Amino acid sequence: MKPSIRALFLVMAGLAALQVRGDTVRVSLRQVADGLVQPTAMAALPDGSALVADQVGVLHRMRPSGGLDAEPVLSLTNRLSKLNHGSFDERGLLCVAIHPGFASNRRVFFAYTVPRRASAPADFDCALRISEFRLPAAEPLRVDPDSEKVVLEIDHPYFNHNGGRLAFGPDGFLYISSGDGGGPKGCDIGNGHPPEGNGQNLRTLLAKILRVDVDQPDAARGTAYRVPSDNPFADGKAGLPEIWAYGMRNPWSLTFDRAGDRALYVADIGQMRWEEINVIRRGGNYGWPLREGFEGMNREQPALPATSRSEKGLLGEPLLDPIAVYKNPSAFKGDPEALGISITGGYVYRGKALHGLQGDYVFGDWSGAQGTPQGRLFVARRPADGRGTWKIDMIRVEGPGKMFGCVCSLGEDNDGELYVLSNGSTSLRPGRGKVWRLEPDPAGAAGGQ
Repeated sequence: MKPSIRALFLVMAGLAALQVRGDTVRVSLRQVADGLVQPTAMAALPDGSALVADQVGVLHRMRPSGGLDAEPVLSLTNRLSKLNHGSFDERGLLCVAIHPGFASNRRVFFAYTVPRRASAPADFDCALRISEFRLPAAEPLRVDPDSEKVVLEIDHPYFNHNGGRLAFGPDGFLYISSGDGGGPKGCDIGNGHPPEGNGQNLRTLLAKILRVDVDQPDAARGTAYRVPSDNPFADGKAGLPEIWAYGMRNPWSLTFDRAGDRALYVADIGQMRWEEINVIRRGGNYGWPLREGFEGMNREQPALPATSRSEKGLLGEPLLDPIAVYKNPSAFKGDPEALGISITGGYVYRGKALHGLQGDYVFGDWSGAQGTPQGRLFVARRPADGRGTWKIDMIRVEGPGKMFGCVCSLGEDNDGELYVLSNGSTSLRPGRGKVWRLEPDPAGAAGGQ
């Protein structure tokens, strides 16, 4: 069989498993906080309250009963790279994660963008900074901005595709997502992008999933973290030691299953054709920019399918497929299976309120169409035999929260219940951001079909 024909056969075999069954799950949304601009992340605290990060640089505390404290916990607005207020932007305060030992050490970690560093090329845009702060144990809960401890910074050539999601794994290490550096053309092409793309270049931290130990600084390397010895490139010979997995475009979620196999799930935003969900393995190459979804990537005409599909990376390693994909209307205009323009990753549901979703991956999409706040929610269900592509169902939102805007992020509380962080606008406009809790549809079974 010719390589191009074989590649097409493999792609079609993968897509044959794609099933979007639509509107088989119903939930309601209860608003629990408002008055935000664009909430990007939520981190539950031991007392049942939660930290909510707003992209414009402000950290709030959301009370267990709902609502935000009158005063913010922390403001980083004067440290951010310049934002396009009133317009769309991907820079800003992107994530917050609390240390596994927070109850005793009060350590909290943030990802946010800062102005271009002096050491970066003159035409670069910004840097992604990972920093640590400590929250006081006493009230009022206010963080001293001068207590910042910078952990890591990554230079970015453009304003978009920053990634910037954080999560502590079951191993206690901090995992970090980074995007490919963006650019007006996308496709991992342009200033700051090597010919093979940052996704396939193991000498950059762009377009990667990183893994570091923030409990042990490395004096020999001059870093505020230690590289775990079992990282795939820990010796630094074949790739940078911080790298855990690679071949990412713009990973906009980074969450561990709190039960089961404790797997790491990453939703990677596509170019024009496919949005995808990946389960991350140690040293895995997820294909970007050689692939998008199950297909080969056409970097010159990204709306069109490639005529072939790469099977291996530059080291001869196999490229790993996503567990689920769906079509993007940018390339599949009018297709009923074109569900959204930008995937927003979520969580494997382990709560009790929505029993029909137990063990499924609940996620969203920024919007069903460009320029409109038409966010959507979905669930990906694993096959009964544990093999093959997961099936995607749309989640129909009932009740007063039906029109909730763009889906910026999802959150999880201490009980495994889920929240939607939304923006009623497609740009950074004050007062449009809200937080909603997923609850059973009062007209039907909780999360049932």
